[in-house]
Amino acid sequence: MKELSIVVFTMKGCPHCVEFKKMLKENDVKFYDRDIDEYKEEYDLFSEITNNDMIPALLIVETLDDKHESFLYVPEKDYDLLTEALELVNKHRKSFGII
Repeated sequence: MKELSIVVFTMKGCPHCVEFKKMLKENDVKFYDRDIDEYKEEYDLFSEITNNDMIPALLIVETLDDKHESFLYVPEKDYDLLTEALELVNKHRKSFGII
């Protein structure tokens, strides 16, 4: 089985989050939206691992058969612009033959 899961950590009222989700939808990117208030424990763990609490943040999981590889991307560490975050997503989508 080959699967690509894209999780985007966002927050209600965050203009950057709204814009990024719009960009993903315009590019036909399927993603799971995780509001950091609703998924607080999950996001707290993510923040602890990445040592960063900025949003929108990305968790990308690549699954090939029974092997999983996770990639964590956060603003001001892995990207500065939303277009750069979209490029990271598209890099994974290309490697999976989605685009």
